[in-house]
Amino acid sequence: MTENNAQLNKQIEDLLVQKNLRGMKDVQPALASGYYARAARHLQGCKGTVLIGTGFPVVDTFETDGPVGAIALYQTLKYLGAEPIIVCGKPISSMLAPDYKVHEIQVGEHDLRELEALEALARYRPEVVLSIERPGQAADGGYYNMRGESISARTACFDTFVKAANCPTIGIGDGGNEIGMGNIVDAISKLNIVPSATRVDELLIADVSNWGAYGIIALLGYWKGEDLLARIDPQSILRYLSERGSVDGVTRLNELTEDGLPSSEGEAVITELRRLTGFID
Repeated sequence: MTENNAQLNKQIEDLLVQKNLRGMKDVQPALASGYYARAARHLQGCKGTVLIGTGFPVVDTFETDGPVGAIALYQTLKYLGAEPIIVCGKPISSMLAPDYKVHEIQVGEHDLRELEALEALARYRPEVVLSIERPGQAADGGYYNMRGESISARTACFDTFVKAANCPTIGIGDGGNEIGMGNIVDAISKLNIVPSATRVDELLIADVSNWGAYGIIALLGYWKGEDLLARIDPQSILRYLSERGSVDGVTRLNELTEDGLPSSEGEAVITELRRLTGFID
């Protein structure tokens, strides 16, 4: 890695946790720098299937954080020649299916989780399996939200896909209870959550998980010499999800926000990433 690339990687990593909304800046030292670049390299030049797991249940619907980034990655990877598939459970699966290629997984605790994953992996033979703001199984096998409430009955299991995959796995999270956070379980044990125990090859952290997707897209664009982030419209994606019943994961309201923040915050992150990668002044 050249000195310039190392500097850019560190700038991106620091930008994405600078607000420290849920302690991600505090746990950042537990990760070896370069994690965004290492994850993005797995996706660079990918022409095969990429499974993108997303959808964090809130009450009887799904939150905006995760699906916005998943759709942004889907659009970008499709544009670059890959075959992305969004993996999720109801209700978000049925909401996205008319417009995106979706693989639906069963919600709730059942005995077919492993078989469900193995059949899908054999069918799609993915080049990468990526999770963005998916609940990760705790040490007791259950799923918990940021309030420590059990959400196992409303959660589809994507952990089995990550654990059984014979390809690189990437996890994006912002609080400690998402798939991938098992990589830094000692660091997140200090946070006021029930931590996820599920590990991935590359864990990416951000103040808002959607923003982690933008970090990946920024690097893919930088290496390609094309402003890929200019193609992303988070406000439009938020409207699309809101019209289909999404809620903010913090306020639990159907509004154009993510984790209690206005969409302008995500747009500001995109603008700064475009500046760091040299596409705007």
